[in-house]
Amino acid sequence: MDIAKPKSAKRSRRIRTVTLAVLGVAVVSVLTVALARLKPADPTVDTDPWKGTVERGPMLRQVRGTGTLVPEDIRVIPAATDGQIERIVVLAGTDVKPDMVILELSNPELQLSLQDAEFKLKAANAELERQTVQLKSELLAQEAEAAKVESDFKQAKMRADSDEDLARKGLISPLNQKLSRVTADELANRDRIEKERLRFASQSIQASLAGQHATVEQLRATLELRRSQVAGLSVRAGITGVLQEVSVQVGSRVAAGTPLARVAEPTHLKAALKIPETQAKDVRVGLKAAVDTRNGVVAGTVSRIDPAAQQGTVTIDVQFTEALPPGARPDLTVDGTVEIERLDDVLFVNRPVNAQPQSKVGLFKVVDGGSAAVRVPVTLGRSSVNTIEIVDGLAPGDTVILSDMSAWDGYDRVRLK
Repeated sequence: MDIAKPKSAKRSRRIRTVTLAVLGVAVVSVLTVALARLKPADPTVDTDPWKGTVERGPMLRQVRGTGTLVPEDIRVIPAATDGQIERIVVLAGTDVKPDMVILELSNPELQLSLQDAEFKLKAANAELERQTVQLKSELLAQEAEAAKVESDFKQAKMRADSDEDLARKGLISPLNQKLSRVTADELANRDRIEKERLRFASQSIQASLAGQHATVEQLRATLELRRSQVAGLSVRAGITGVLQEVSVQVGSRVAAGTPLARVAEPTHLKAALKIPETQAKDVRVGLKAAVDTRNGVVAGTVSRIDPAAQQGTVTIDVQFTEALPPGARPDLTVDGTVEIERLDDVLFVNRPVNAQPQSKVGLFKVVDGGSAAVRVPVTLGRSSVNTIEIVDGLAPGDTVILSDMSAWDGYDRVRLK
């Protein structure tokens, strides 16, 4: 048979239920708040990043570039005149001498101009000879007339002097003596005039022949020009070296001044290196350099810096101070390093990825025995090929991550495996 429970027991059970519910709600609220205040877990770097240790000591600043070996003496051979490529005598890569013919051109008009210049010069020389003979003949006639007048004057003078003596002795009349003197004076004046005419005639001959001589010399210069142009149809190397390139084809027409070929002197080479324009500002003429030819490293000095940048690089020339190794030839690809300066006592580290000199960056410094890394602000200074100066933010012995950490730009702390 059923036994009725007292009312106090029911009330106690209700109070206990309410109490447990309140406690449960409180516990859930506390846990919710606590979980909400918890920071998210640090991300983990899956791979082992590249690290570097900050050091203090001497740091060698260098810049590096790639390039090629180029001859110091290069001769680009242009076309001396218009023409058509008739024949290519030698091909690229051939050793050539100064008088060796590389290719031949043809120009019929130029041949006709040469013949015309020869005929004109012959005609001018013939005209010069004709004028010389004619003017000399006229001069001789003038000399003969002057000589005759001079002879007549001397005879008249002698007669006048004789008549003057006779007149004083009364042997002839004074009138005859005066007539003799007048005749002598007239011939004296004519003698003076003829001598002046002879002098002017001689000067006129020289002037006339000088003009014709100038015409002959002008035509001779034209002939020499035409001959040199015709000789230029046979294109010669001009120097001893290697024919690097023939830039025309048989049958093509070229204008005067068109580059036809290139000859290089292969025993004197220099390195033409392309340096990033951001690093080229520190390069100066005279700095030491080392060039790797893949068959040895050769020392040299910077001899020239291109004043203009092209495609983000500046070209510099390195002149070698040592003999090149065997196998060095024009257009050989090389790597070069230029020594900018040597810093005696600085704080530096291996260059992080994408680190630029004279900038501020955030680098991850390894902490907790290598299990984590935290981002620290770092001020960078001068840079080299593989190292960069630390101005502020790190201390000697600190280990930093040098790999690309752009995937964790949103975090200040990461875990390391």
